[in-house]
Amino acid sequence: MLILTFEKQKTMTEQILMIVAILIIVYFVVRMSKKIPSKLAQDDELKLTEKEELKLSKERKKALNEKVSFYKNLNDKDKLSFEKRVLDFLNEIKITGVDCEAEELDRVLIAASAIIPVFQFPNWSYRNLDEVLLYPLPFNAHFSTEGDDTNIQGMVGNGFMNGKMILSKTSLRQGFQAEFDKKNVGIHEFVHLIDAEDGAIDGIPKVLMKQQFVLPWMNLIYKKINEIEKEKSDIRLYGATNEEEFLAVASEYFFEHHVQFKKKHPELFEILSYFYGAK
Repeated sequence: MLILTFEKQKTMTEQILMIVAILIIVYFVVRMSKKIPSKLAQDDELKLTEKEELKLSKERKKALNEKVSFYKNLNDKDKLSFEKRVLDFLNEIKITGVDCEAEELDRVLIAASAIIPVFQFPNWSYRNLDEVLLYPLPFNAHFSTEGDDTNIQGMVGNGFMNGKMILSKTSLRQGFQAEFDKKNVGIHEFVHLIDAEDGAIDGIPKVLMKQQFVLPWMNLIYKKINEIEKEKSDIRLYGATNEEEFLAVASEYFFEHHVQFKKKHPELFEILSYFYGAK
């Protein structure tokens, strides 16, 4: 009798253990089944995010196609590179509207202005810039857009404004609307930043040229400024202000009206092609 009772107890224990095991298995099966829809939901969310990013990319690409002739003239491979660098710039540099909204078009045009002069330098980074301030209209030396002296369309900040660039929204857009007027304030200001890479905005972009080219370049600048002052040049008058403004103004013309610039200023075309890696 004692043996029989023991066997019954053993059987009951085994049954209990089996039931517990089954419950544990059921628990994990139910838990896993709940996780599967959750994972699918995450995948759907990820796909949605990718579609949203794709939509944003298409909007930016449309802006480039409609407004940026430099981009339109690139081959398909270079267009993809340009687009990536637009995204990289927008992720790295803060763009802030001051008394106006920095719209998607404005952001794309600012990024394009930054990339155009350094497109041949894929690893270029504007180390001396952390924010672009977008004003609604041209401004004065006190950063006001009201008054008769509001004639500044763009500037690179210094002193307490170090690391900042200020652009007029209307001027920025105008620079990409009239693509053959040889004027683009966005490109102009980013050329100043390139010039400033060596520590001074002086019209001598040492980061782009070897030392032996400095003297010939300066001689060419003075020659061309003399032509502007005597009204024997189609480079706009502001380029005769000083060496740094000449570099920026000539660069605008170089990128905005490439073919005409080469025809009218072959010597200058050659050296700017060298500077910007366009040869």
